[in-house]
Amino acid sequence: MRLKLVKQGTNFDFFSRWKIWLGLSGLLILLGIGSFLLQGLNYGIDFRGGTTVRTESTQPVDIGLYRDALTPLALGDISITEVFDPTFDADQNVAMIRIQAQEGQEAVTPETIRTVQAALSAAVPDIQFVSVESVGPKVSGELIQTAAIAVVLAIGAVLVYIWLRFEWQFALGAVAALVHDVILTIGIFSELQIKFDLAIIAALLTIVGYSLNDTVVVFDRVRENLRKYKKKPLAEVLNISINETLSRTVMTSVTTLLALISLYVLGGDVIRGFVFAMIWGVIVGTYSSVFVASTILLWLGVKRDWSKPDANAGNQFANVDA
Repeated sequence: MRLKLVKQGTNFDFFSRWKIWLGLSGLLILLGIGSFLLQGLNYGIDFRGGTTVRTESTQPVDIGLYRDALTPLALGDISITEVFDPTFDADQNVAMIRIQAQEGQEAVTPETIRTVQAALSAAVPDIQFVSVESVGPKVSGELIQTAAIAVVLAIGAVLVYIWLRFEWQFALGAVAALVHDVILTIGIFSELQIKFDLAIIAALLTIVGYSLNDTVVVFDRVRENLRKYKKKPLAEVLNISINETLSRTVMTSVTTLLALISLYVLGGDVIRGFVFAMIWGVIVGTYSSVFVASTILLWLGVKRDWSKPDANAGNQFANVDA
């Protein structure tokens, strides 16, 4: 028996309440932008500056033990990560400890570093401190700028790709959906003041790719149906296309969410922010591919003369979905 989350032959009218969906998106975008302007983001060490201490010990790294040793020092945001490398010896256990820059200082002071080393040495007697590196506010500012450029370039590349593959109306619809997803993701991190670091930038780029894949699947079906139903109104063709791909969209999103929720519960603190961003991104990406991208396409209209054969038909690009 095949598992189906959505029955075949659905006939939902996705555009009968389009004002509600776009109104909801507009409200969430305004809340996200407002929160960002009023309280900003809770930047992690990557963006605020701080010091990284690399340790080695013969006994396995116990992140809980390390954290218990450092918590009484009240140094603010501390990130502890175990480092894995196939070239390490069996008794070479490496950890990276990142400590945020203290209030009014560009980096963690030598006195604070010595206090950290003393606390860790008391907890792990054979621990060695291999290196200590500091990241100042200037480098952190450059990281923020580079991260923003990376996201903008990714969305720009999507715009060009969709434009070449379909038409400019499809490209604007897809990019509007991607910008919608990125703003809502940044907005919820600002609203909930969840730590925002380089891992979240990686999550944003992953969300862009996931949402784009969903949107392209729908647009591919729209293009096929524009050839198939030449006399039907565009809204009806869009509804048919979304209904025909709805089962695939829901199944992909649900199975992805099941894996992500498991990671969120069992994966630990190190990846929790990244996984939260992915969970939120999958939800809003699925929503935007159905309600935002297609509605923008409906507004802009699209060429209906699809009588000419597909230029890619019969070649290696014929059935490329994304």
